[in-house]
Amino acid sequence: MSELKFCQGPDCHTYHTQDRLKGTKGNKTYQTRRRSRLLFGEFCDTRCSNVWFETYGTKAIDHFGRITEVKHLREENAWQKTWDWDSDYNNRTYVYLNTITKEQRPLTESQYNDTSYTLNTGE
Repeated sequence: MSELKFCQGPDCHTYHTQDRLKGTKGNKTYQTRRRSRLLFGEFCDTRCSNVWFETYGTKAIDHFGRITEVKHLREENAWQKTWDWDSDYNNRTYVYLNTITKEQRPLTESQYNDTSYTLNTGE
C-alpha cells in the first residue's frame, strides 16, 4: 500500500468539501486532504497548486534561480529523442530528431531509454 501524503496547499483545509470534513458529530473540522497520489506530486487539485504558487512562487524562483537572460535553442542543442510507429503499427522506430534542421539519426531502444544518452552539445 502506498503512503498517504498531505496536500501542500496553504489553504487546503479552508475549502468546504465533504472529503475534507472529518470528526465525530458535534466535533467536525475541515482538514487538509491526504492522498496517495497528488497533482504535481504535492497538491490535491489545481486550486491548491495555484494558491501555493501565488503565495510562494516568487520566493521559489528567487531561491532556485531566476532566468536573467534569453535562452536560445540552436542546431547543436536542438536534439530530442522521439519515436514513431512503422507503417503497420507493429514496431516503433527510435530516432534522435533535430527540431530545427529536421535531421534524424537512428537510435536503439536501449539508447532511447537511457536518460543520460544525448547528442546535445550546447546549453
